[in-house]
Amino acid sequence: MANNLILFTVVALTFGCIALAYEPKPLQDFCVADPNSSVKLNGVACKNPMQVQAEDFFFSGLHIRGNTSNTVGSRVTTVFATQLPGLNTLGISMVRIDYAPWGLNPPHTHPRATEILTVLEGSLEVGFVTSNPDNRFITKVLKKGDVFVFPVGLVHFQRNIGNGNAVAIAALSSQNPGAITIANAVFGANPPIPSDILAKAFQVDRTVVDQLQAKF
Repeated sequence: MANNLILFTVVALTFGCIALAYEPKPLQDFCVADPNSSVKLNGVACKNPMQVQAEDFFFSGLHIRGNTSNTVGSRVTTVFATQLPGLNTLGISMVRIDYAPWGLNPPHTHPRATEILTVLEGSLEVGFVTSNPDNRFITKVLKKGDVFVFPVGLVHFQRNIGNGNAVAIAALSSQNPGAITIANAVFGANPPIPSDILAKAFQVDRTVVDQLQAKF
């Protein structure tokens, strides 16, 4: 009996820890973000429910094509709690991603969200890498109407493989999923990561690291 109780306790604690790794469920109908509040918490303070209007749950702009005239040829338009206050505490958000011909959404991670992406226009090569020690590269070519999932925290990318523009819509399982672009984080850290550390990690000469850091 005692062994069963211990086993039950371990299982309960394990699942409890798993549950705490994700955003908690809301305890009320809504908690519209109040960006003017001085209260600091994990998220955004709630607006007075009596002052909430329909506009707090509304966003317009995903029909507008993003400007892709940058070095990677892509642009992400976000709809997070910052842009749509009614998302606060609801654990969801979305983005529109525009790609120039052969444009790239570079390898990155979302530390707080799984992403599900739908292609609206064009063809995309997508992929992600599994965690250590396997580091499997899982990739697929998507066409209009296709859907692909990037599991939470894993490094992933999308690339337009057509000669025309491409567009995708993605939903994420967090109101603020975060984004860590690998190249920016590693070579554009402020202050910089010491070049000897990066040289050893990537097994290259320090001059190569210096050149990469200069680009970011």
